Amino acid sequence: MNAWTLSYDGFDPGSESLREALCTLGNGRFATRGATPDGLVRAPGTYAAGCYDRLTSPIAGRTVTNEDLVNLPDWLPLTFATPGCDFFRPERPGLLDYRQELDLRHGVLRRTLRRRDEAGRVTRVSQRRLVSMADPLLAALETTFTAENWSGPLRVRAALHGDVANRGVARYRDLRGDHLTGHATGTCDGLTWLTALTRSSRITVALAARMDAPGRAEVTAERTVITSDLVLDLVQEGPETVAKVVALVTSRDHAIHDPCSAALRQARLAPGFDRLLARHAAAWEGLWQRARMDFTDPELARIVHLHIFHLLQTLSPHTADLDVGVPARGLHGEAYRGHVFWDELFVLPWLNLRFPEISVGPLRYRWRRLPEARAAARAEGFDGAMFPWQSGSDGREETQTLHLNPASGRWLPDTSHLQRHVGLAIAYNVWQHRLATGSSPPWCVEMLIDIARFFASLAVLDEASGRYEIRGVMGPDEYHTGYPGASSPGLDNNAYTNVMTVWLLTRALELRHLATGVAEHEAGRWEDISRRMRVDFHDGVISQFSGYADLAELDWERYRGVRRLDRALEAHGDDVNRYKAAKQADTLMLCYLFGPGELHAILDRLGYPAKPDLIPRTIHYYLERTSHGSTLSAVVHSQVLAGAGHEQFGKLFGEALMSDIRDVQGGTTQEGVHLGAMAGTLELLQRRYLGLELRGDGLWVDPTLPDGCGAVALNLQVRGVPYVIEARDGEVVVDGETATRGRSRIVTFGQGGMNMTGTGDLGRRIAYHRERLGLTRDQVAERAAVSPGYVEYLEESIGSPSTDAVARLAGALETTVDELLGGAVDRPPGRGPAAAAPVLEKLDEQECLRLIAPGGIGRVAFNGSHGPTVLPVNFKLHEGAILFRTAVGGPMDQDLCTGVQGVEIKVGFEVDRIDEAQRDGWSVLVQGPAHHVSPEEAAALTGSDVSPWAGGDRRLYVRIIPSQITGRRIHGL
Repeated sequence: MNAWTLSYDGFDPGSESLREALCTLGNGRFATRGATPDGLVRAPGTYAAGCYDRLTSPIAGRTVTNEDLVNLPDWLPLTFATPGCDFFRPERPGLLDYRQELDLRHGVLRRTLRRRDEAGRVTRVSQRRLVSMADPLLAALETTFTAENWSGPLRVRAALHGDVANRGVARYRDLRGDHLTGHATGTCDGLTWLTALTRSSRITVALAARMDAPGRAEVTAERTVITSDLVLDLVQEGPETVAKVVALVTSRDHAIHDPCSAALRQARLAPGFDRLLARHAAAWEGLWQRARMDFTDPELARIVHLHIFHLLQTLSPHTADLDVGVPARGLHGEAYRGHVFWDELFVLPWLNLRFPEISVGPLRYRWRRLPEARAAARAEGFDGAMFPWQSGSDGREETQTLHLNPASGRWLPDTSHLQRHVGLAIAYNVWQHRLATGSSPPWCVEMLIDIARFFASLAVLDEASGRYEIRGVMGPDEYHTGYPGASSPGLDNNAYTNVMTVWLLTRALELRHLATGVAEHEAGRWEDISRRMRVDFHDGVISQFSGYADLAELDWERYRGVRRLDRALEAHGDDVNRYKAAKQADTLMLCYLFGPGELHAILDRLGYPAKPDLIPRTIHYYLERTSHGSTLSAVVHSQVLAGAGHEQFGKLFGEALMSDIRDVQGGTTQEGVHLGAMAGTLELLQRRYLGLELRGDGLWVDPTLPDGCGAVALNLQVRGVPYVIEARDGEVVVDGETATRGRSRIVTFGQGGMNMTGTGDLGRRIAYHRERLGLTRDQVAERAAVSPGYVEYLEESIGSPSTDAVARLAGALETTVDELLGGAVDRPPGRGPAAAAPVLEKLDEQECLRLIAPGGIGRVAFNGSHGPTVLPVNFKLHEGAILFRTAVGGPMDQDLCTGVQGVEIKVGFEVDRIDEAQRDGWSVLVQGPAHHVSPEEAAALTGSDVSPWAGGDRRLYVRIIPSQITGRRIHGL
């Protein structure tokens, strides 16, 4: 099995829609489903991130308005016809062979087929398709035709189709989906183009196509479609290739004059297919280096690669500059209308540790809609910001008011907008981003504080119990929308909502000093709520909500295997609200987000001391009452059960991994992949197999690799520093060095929230030495005669203290100025952030010599026997020459000796020093011939104090006589 390939043999119309979703290609800006370019049974879909439109439809005697992610014009169509025959369709007779293959490593969809026409002519077709990760406006389809047993003309027809609609979800088809209007087509300098306009959002969409093919195409332009026909003269076994290069531009794109002219220019300037592919593959290679998650087991590795692939096709470096959130079904289909729910809770933690510049984008999407969330809260009589359960273009509530039950055919009221916990997910992601990056932008803090204000205003003090309550909401379960027989929807004291509110208010109190406008009385109320929030219990477990214990038990034998109990029960005239039954994890979400210790601490804070068996009992209780009607359910339960060592872990873990590739929910993946579940499995794997946990005090690992899993290796980035982590047989190797077996903290965060492992920052060195001595900031300040606030500033910011202050701090910390400033540390440069406004200064020869005079570590570069070679050496500056030692007869001895008298080997020798704390440094380059020092001369050099880099018996002295000395100093301002 190839761990980088998803392949299908044979053409199966019945599974084509599933293949289309799983073979989607995208670049974070737009994506195109893996539909055939020539089929009769196809659900083509091209979706641009953030391109929404609203339509109003009459339904069930009411008028409803829904906003959809718009299905854009179809750029794929391309087919062929042999002489005297109809154009090829894979559904028709004559298909001899058919294979479709998704190359996950390079982001290429390949298709090969053989077709025999009515006259017995066999034609072989090979296609490659890409949506460029390097050039985000471009896509391309290359088709190679080979006549196996004939020669003659082959007709090829390619088109751009604008007559498309949102028809990809069967249960939405009674609603309007004709979002595109105002179509126009035309040609320009041999290129074809098509434009359309979304009906209400008035977004202009433009496609432009270039056909790279022998001969000239004949173009037919109609209002909604433009067709290019050309004829290839095939010779038996002589391949001919046609490449269709397409640009897609919308009026939401940056740096364009108008979409049509921009699309035409992009298509005209685009390179040929091979060059496009090379650039695209190189971009993917860069992503895979950062997203690396290697597993020895090939099937597991393939699933991991598939999930990462689709995650990065939805949220890529190109997305970071867009105003878009995390669509629950990616850019892969029309389910949930492309809306943004709470799925980012499962997506962003994985991205934070690899692509923080991407994961901040969805947070910024939420922040831009903060005014709308504030207005929504005010409209309901609350403070702060109330984010919508479903979000789209502008941040208003997009949750449908009616939904269709396919089991009964009835349209029913939808009250899921009461899932206020979406705001808690946003706040949780703000905090997780802070842990991963070491800081929170002011706008992130502002958003978290306003979410805290909202949930604090939801909490009402019940005078009788002395507890705060949150009433009239829905939890993550989604089956329970209200109490049986109640006249209004909503539930009281959902445990997940209430406990998460306590967590949120404690975080808000921690960040209060970074925010403005938080009054003492407000902070006091937050503190009070965080200690007196109500949580219900029954039968020794946490109650999902008040009154849950009074619900009836469901006849699980009757409904065993039914995932959507709400639909099944409604179709039989019953109501799932009557029963202790959940669609997915609700109370158990607390066990997913918090470890047992943190959850116990929150309950203790509330005055509910938890018995040791509370969490295991709660897990078992709700596991027996959950139908797993969501792909997220298997992800959450797998993680929770893994920690509890439950026997059902394996079954649910397998379901979570295979949920999309096997479409375990029965027809939902074809409507779009489950992005939260895909990302959730990646997070689950690193938690389960590495015990990877990002906490307030650092990044921890505790590997527990099951039998048959083999080794695990992944790349992470924590607070700007990259790490390579590998695990095998309970042992963890970090950046090539073995860490402690068992549970260990591999990255440490100081009191100021800064990373102190593997960095060269001044503040981190101060924090390191302070903690080494067991001192508080106040104690260091007293010793150094500075204020505690100044110590805090230096530890948490990029500071530039005076020479006197550094000297006093070094004394207080019992170290040297050189050590504190990083002068004693030699390590590869470039690990830290770039300076905001660097200045490069050219050094004269005397300054260069002064800098390298103390000696130290340098690098010798020369053309060795195996090619260009760079080696580190210990050196001294001796009588104006560079002097170092190496082994007699060793590789350097042989490579630097020509054997011909008077002929010298010229080398380069470089010395550099970088201080990332001060964001400055210098580099000196010496060029000149290298000489072997004779034994007679060497006797006089024994006192030169030159020690060999590698140690051992290295008696050969080598001298570099400078012929040119240059240097540069960089200043970070």
